[in-house]
Amino acid sequence: MAVNTYKQNEQLQAAKKSATLVRMFSRLLDYKKEVAGVLLLLLVTVSVTLVNPLIIERAVNVEVPEKNVRGLIGLAVFAVVINVIWLVGTRVYKIIMARISNRIVLDIREEMYAHIQTLGLCFFDSRATGKVLSRIIGDVDSLKDVLSSSVTTLIPSFFTIIAVSVIMLVKSPALALAAFATLPFLAAGVFVTMIVGHRRWQEEKQKKSNINAYVHENFSGIRIIQSFNAEEESRETFRRVVEEHRRAWIGAVFVMDGVSPIIDVTWAVGSFLLYYIAVSALGMGETQVGTILAFSTYLSMFWSPIRNLASLYNQIVNNLAGAERIFEIMDQEPEIRDSEGAYELPPIEGRVVFDHVDFAYPDDPGTPVLTDLSFDIAPGSTIALVGPTGAGKTTITNLIARFYDVTGGEICIDSHPVSAVTVKSLRSQMGIMTQENFLFSDTVRENIRYGKLDATEEEIVAAAKAVGAHEFIMKMEKGYDTKLDGTASLSVGQRQLIAFARTLLSEPRILILDEATSSIDTHTELMVQRGIAALLKGRTSFVVAHRLSTIKKADQIFVIDEQGIQERGTHEELLRKKGEYYKLYQAAWEE
Repeated sequence: MAVNTYKQNEQLQAAKKSATLVRMFSRLLDYKKEVAGVLLLLLVTVSVTLVNPLIIERAVNVEVPEKNVRGLIGLAVFAVVINVIWLVGTRVYKIIMARISNRIVLDIREEMYAHIQTLGLCFFDSRATGKVLSRIIGDVDSLKDVLSSSVTTLIPSFFTIIAVSVIMLVKSPALALAAFATLPFLAAGVFVTMIVGHRRWQEEKQKKSNINAYVHENFSGIRIIQSFNAEEESRETFRRVVEEHRRAWIGAVFVMDGVSPIIDVTWAVGSFLLYYIAVSALGMGETQVGTILAFSTYLSMFWSPIRNLASLYNQIVNNLAGAERIFEIMDQEPEIRDSEGAYELPPIEGRVVFDHVDFAYPDDPGTPVLTDLSFDIAPGSTIALVGPTGAGKTTITNLIARFYDVTGGEICIDSHPVSAVTVKSLRSQMGIMTQENFLFSDTVRENIRYGKLDATEEEIVAAAKAVGAHEFIMKMEKGYDTKLDGTASLSVGQRQLIAFARTLLSEPRILILDEATSSIDTHTELMVQRGIAALLKGRTSFVVAHRLSTIKKADQIFVIDEQGIQERGTHEELLRKKGEYYKLYQAAWEE
């Protein structure tokens, strides 16, 4: 199946920017009381900043000419009090918003993680793991600052601009209009920057995602890199991927940095017009110095929040790309989900029926993998699936566990269509093992217990003994309490044995072993035969394997190729036929 690697930029579905912003900021509604408290504090602090120029105007125009020391002291005390209130209020609302934004980021990350777990294998087949990590970690983190700033910067800045504009218009419409004359040029510049900047930030996010994908892939395959002395080639590729990201980042920053010069120019021109109109056109003299100072202060108060808004705008445009990437994944519907009216699969005996099953992978629907496949497996039978790579052996086991849905026909377990029962109840009665069984960074005990979370110590030990793992576990430094975090040196075979114990503990009614013994050496295989027998006993089992020792004891062997099941029967029956299985057997014997 096609995988979106570090060499390819992810293609995002088109989304309305306004809808994405509304969806992002609507998260604040979950914290209405806290946000309301912040808004109240913002109202108080903004009011203080609006009063300060009026205090200056009063002092210069009235108290100083009249030499009213008492009045000046009173204004000074009043200014100190309200500015202390401003200082405390600002500190408090920033703390509250930091807590809210962190909580929202945590909520989004948890929701995203939970949602990704519901997505089918097609989702993971079509993209590198590093790119998924990039979204759930980097993109989610990028929302924190913009969520906080949206309240602490956007609202007070907007309110300040409106209030200052009203005050300036009331005090002197001519001066106000002179100061505001450059706003249309600012709006046009910002609009153009937003369109270009958003595209640049989208590209930057894609390049950063490529870095994550490359690093994850290389560290996962570090043994291969070192064994082939490919460190220098790997570093060179890494430098190239990083350089692509650097260029994308510089391109985005270059565009967004254009907002500040636009603001500076329009601010400077507006200030010039203010003083020119005040002195030349209106003839304001020394008697109105306080008014000019107040207007100058208000003009600064008008443009400062615009600069703040420009910075916030830069943040929003940047993080809007991250929000789009987050919501694109959260909007993806799981390919495999419970159908309407799905019911719990009752305890099963293990009969498996394929009834004229067709299947093609979703990303390549024109290439059938299985065509008109039918078979009926009795409960407790062991079925070995053999055949060339790509013939569909693993696909069959994936369909039984409903990791994919069939494109035609039906699969039933104990007469229950797998599409009609809940996915959880279906998979809870299955045990699935592959050659790449994963062990968590936890103790041996907890890794085995993962098969049955409420298992007792006796059950854990019994499962380990059954598969032949108990002996080597007890030789480890801390026995079952040994942590498998890289400090415990386990062979591939020993890791498989622990995975065997975990599967046995889950007591599955249907067992799938997909090349589960391919990584075990011959000596270890002899040790684990008893464990395999314990796993197979009393349950329906599908074994995909090349080792004859695993295949020979199967109740039936299916020889599969691109045309479906070409031969079926016991080991002895198929040898007597001298068909495809006989050829495979002879080839394996010669090896």
